[in-house]
Amino acid sequence: MPLGTAIHNIEITLGKGGQLARAAGAVAKLIAKEVGQVGNVGVNQKSLGRAGSKCWLGKRPVVRGVVMNPVDHPHGGGEGRAPIGRKKTHNPLGLSCAWKRSRKRKKYSDSFILRRRK
Repeated sequence: MPLGTAIHNIEITLGKGGQLARAAGAVAKLIAKEVGQVGNVGVNQKSLGRAGSKCWLGKRPVVRGVVMNPVDHPHGGGEGRAPIGRKKTHNPLGLSCAWKRSRKRKKYSDSFILRRRK
C-alpha cells in the first residue's frame, strides 16, 4: 500500500473485526511503514530465584492434589506415598474422569470448537 492511502474499518487483532475508523466518513491515513519489536523479550527466560520473588508478582503456590487430604481433593489420602486416594482418577469436583467424557453436552462454547482433538 502506498503512503498516504485512506483506510477505513481497521482491525487491531487479526480476525476480530474492524475497530478503528468505522463510522461514516471516518478515515485513517497510512503515514509510515515501520517494523517494531516488543521490548523486554527475555522476561520469560529470567529465573525468579526463590518463592518470595514469585509471591511479589501475586503468583500463588501450586499444590498437587496427591499430597492433600481426601477432604481437600479427590486424589488425596492413602497410606504413605500413595498414587491417588480413590480407585479411579477424579477431577477436582469429584467427578470420575476415567474412561468417560465429563464435558457437558450443551456447553455454551461448543460453537467455538472447530475440530475435536484425536
